[in-house]
Amino acid sequence: MSTQRRTLEADLLGRERDFEYSETWIGYAFLGLRVVIAWIFLQAGLDKLLQGDWTAASYLAGAIPEGNPFGFWDALASMPLVDPLVIWGQILIGAALLLGVAVRFAAFMGALQMILFWMSHLQGGLVAGLPIEHGWVVSSHIVYALLLFGLGALGAGRILGLDAYLEDMSFVQKNSWLRLFLG
Repeated sequence: MSTQRRTLEADLLGRERDFEYSETWIGYAFLGLRVVIAWIFLQAGLDKLLQGDWTAASYLAGAIPEGNPFGFWDALASMPLVDPLVIWGQILIGAALLLGVAVRFAAFMGALQMILFWMSHLQGGLVAGLPIEHGWVVSSHIVYALLLFGLGALGAGRILGLDAYLEDMSFVQKNSWLRLFLG
């Protein structure tokens, strides 16, 4: 196990930044983050599945705040595919993150789901300051989306996950485009 300290150098917003970090603790932090977010998605999906009669239709048809700038929620409420997409999407995202398999793809799909949930909570548009129920612009959905982005950008599935094993397979090495989904 490496206890070596490294320096990250990056150009952020036009300014050079650098800082030291421990590889070991960064690895533990991202593994912990991946497992915790996996559990949140897996539990949410399993709760809906085990409830048996869960549906997004009532929320989509009646609970969207007044002044929501997006008008497609009613159409989604009448689509029979929405409920299984939410339920199985959450279960599969959670399982993929937990196992560390196809983490980039799972993180992207999870972030997309969080952005859609965030969009459904908007009470007005840009002119109104993008208000949501408990403030402006930022909600837990945005936090989750950004954390998922970080997991995907880092390739957190390589940290004690199946993605490290899959990337060594000759099939993946011969088809390098598959690495876009792994990591």
